[in-house]
Amino acid sequence: MVLEGNPEVGSPRTSDLQHRGNKGPCVLSSPGEDAQPGEEPINYNGCLASGDKGRRRSRLALSRRPHANGVKPDVMHHISTPLVSKALSNRGQHSISYTLSRSHSVIVEYTHDSDTDMFQIGRSTENMIDFVVTDTSPGGGAAEGPSAQSTISRYACRILCDRRPPYTARIYAAGFDASSNIFLGERAAKWRTPDGLMDGLTTNGVLVMHPAGGFSEDSAPGVWREISVCGNVYTLRDSRSAQQRGKLVENESNVLQDGSLIDLCGATLLWRTPAGLLRAPTLKQLEAQRQEANAARPQCPVGLSTLAFPSPARGRTAPDKQQPWVYVRCGHVHGYHGWGCRRERGPQERECPLCRLVGPYVPLWLGQEAGLCLDPGPPSHAFAPCGHVCSEKTARYWAQTPLPHGTHAFHAACPFCGAWLTGEHGCVRLIFQGPLD
Repeated sequence: MVLEGNPEVGSPRTSDLQHRGNKGPCVLSSPGEDAQPGEEPINYNGCLASGDKGRRRSRLALSRRPHANGVKPDVMHHISTPLVSKALSNRGQHSISYTLSRSHSVIVEYTHDSDTDMFQIGRSTENMIDFVVTDTSPGGGAAEGPSAQSTISRYACRILCDRRPPYTARIYAAGFDASSNIFLGERAAKWRTPDGLMDGLTTNGVLVMHPAGGFSEDSAPGVWREISVCGNVYTLRDSRSAQQRGKLVENESNVLQDGSLIDLCGATLLWRTPAGLLRAPTLKQLEAQRQEANAARPQCPVGLSTLAFPSPARGRTAPDKQQPWVYVRCGHVHGYHGWGCRRERGPQERECPLCRLVGPYVPLWLGQEAGLCLDPGPPSHAFAPCGHVCSEKTARYWAQTPLPHGTHAFHAACPFCGAWLTGEHGCVRLIFQGPLD
């Protein structure tokens, strides 16, 4: 998902954000002076499968609140564990409770911070959550139903944004619940810091990756780190929920940058800044690229029919008659046909009539989430095996970016639908044939 922000007072405006769940990013973006309102896409490639509604949507803009609601640490108390609930009875007092044993807890009270705005993200639909995220399966299906158990915390993380330029945004693990409290139980990873304060990690953790070189044409994936409840940066644990924390990374911070990825163990968010979004293509530019590609009148090299990318306004239901299809192993683009099946290799395996390579044969869909694009380059590459199309640099960046999966695995995925990428490169250059005339 993409979160983008505007420093001016007012309610958040929709911006480029894709919520793909465990295998791919949503887009978040930070407060800034140059935030532009986004248009509302109408299918899962740019919109949740069930549609963007209220606080559950594929992208969200952060704006400066009418009144600051940020908090900062104030007083630390040592207290008997059985008395914790009584000590935390004041709902107007934000606090974090660290249970050290059955008889000893530490409570850190937080006080109002007039210089910051706080935004909370999680699975809960309670009012204190600004952005509701849910698990999604690869390919865009929502993980719904009683058998689908979410790994996303109800109060996953919080972001504090400065109310004054340069509107710095910092991320912290865990969010405050309806009673304005955060509880780290006896089994949670927690410890005393060298300066005598407390810190800890949430059960499944909040992971962050800052791209090397920023989110631009020259970007390269960075290193995944874990963020603590107090915003410190650590190396990853041996497994997602291990009680032993990683090593403190002193030369890195929890400040979000353009292109930072935030993984909540079930949903991955992409943070975009207003300045960064100015370098990304707009929806109008993506539509102009679609029309330009269709104006070139690409043809099926076998059936000689003219191919055309459908308008996103039609919605993604089923491929139409002019839809381009691609053999994802070689990149040759054809119209749909029923020959070349190699059922001994699998139901989706086809043999390309031009080069004889056997592999998946899928329809091509133009990527419609502009915030996920590194540059406004032409749509020349497709992800394998899903067939989403974008620029070469965008395709190569996401194909090289490992996203967390499960307790300790990483896997590259299509940023538009969340499908795991396959093949040697994860993407393929498209080879179109022009009109014979």
